[in-house]
Amino acid sequence: MNVPLLALDDGARADRADFRRAVLAGLGGVPRAIPAKYLYDARGSALFDEICELPEYYPTRTETSILRACAGEVARLAGPGCALIEFGSGSSVKTRILLDAMHDLHAYVPIDISREHLDAAAARLRNDYEGLQIDPVTGDYMQLECLPPAIDRARRIGFFPGSTIGNLTPEEAVLFLRRARRMLRADGALVLGVDLRKDPKRLHDAYNDSAGVTAQFTLNLLRRMNRELDANFDLSTCAHDAFYNEAEGRIEIYFRSLRDQIVRVADRRFVFAEGERVHTEYSYKYDEAGIAALAQKGGFSIERSWIDPARLFAVVFLK
Repeated sequence: MNVPLLALDDGARADRADFRRAVLAGLGGVPRAIPAKYLYDARGSALFDEICELPEYYPTRTETSILRACAGEVARLAGPGCALIEFGSGSSVKTRILLDAMHDLHAYVPIDISREHLDAAAARLRNDYEGLQIDPVTGDYMQLECLPPAIDRARRIGFFPGSTIGNLTPEEAVLFLRRARRMLRADGALVLGVDLRKDPKRLHDAYNDSAGVTAQFTLNLLRRMNRELDANFDLSTCAHDAFYNEAEGRIEIYFRSLRDQIVRVADRRFVFAEGERVHTEYSYKYDEAGIAALAQKGGFSIERSWIDPARLFAVVFLK
């Protein structure tokens, strides 16, 4: 059931207006593409949490294992009384590993684009970490300019797990790191999770799971357009399409039209040919030299890095 626009608060109206502009521009462009951040409404965020538990999806369990092993050293490198700032916090599951290790934390600031998901995660953390100051910020971390004034005097430690940096093009990743460096200030640091290059089959399987959850995640974008933009996508006529582009070192994800069709979105009509794809997401993979080069371009250097024995994933502490 669609929510009447007048029933939405100002923030929700602005979010919907941004979504409408991005979708219409993306479907009207060449090639067609919709920014990945719009995959993460409340349902999309919940589906991504399911993806993280899938047997084929190694990044979450591998990064979690690394964080459990290195959390004490991260806490030592961060120092006492710092503020932990998470970019794209989601359910904040991995964050708990750092929160448990950083006993004298000044505050935790989760940033996420999904207000509903963020509020629910913050409520759970407040219940489990009594006395910890938690200041959630709803917004796009690629555009955010300021943080809560309560952390002004604390050293700022950024946390960007999940290899979300890989969802950005290399140029966007550098811009993000430069923006993060300004927000974290000269004495800050960033804990970054990065997926490493590996066997293409393992990568393909991670984004084409046998249970079809990743496909649901991709097609949920169409459900969101139907719900929020009065679109009329028939999900049975579209498919999730993901593959590894080895030359570019990235997974590419699209939704693909299974037939010739005309779809209404907001007040416009779009013609899709059979087989036509709309890009929704990249996931770049890096080697160690690539991580170091990316950090340097973004204004950081690697102080410490941790890699699992199978060399699937890296966690790096950037200063």
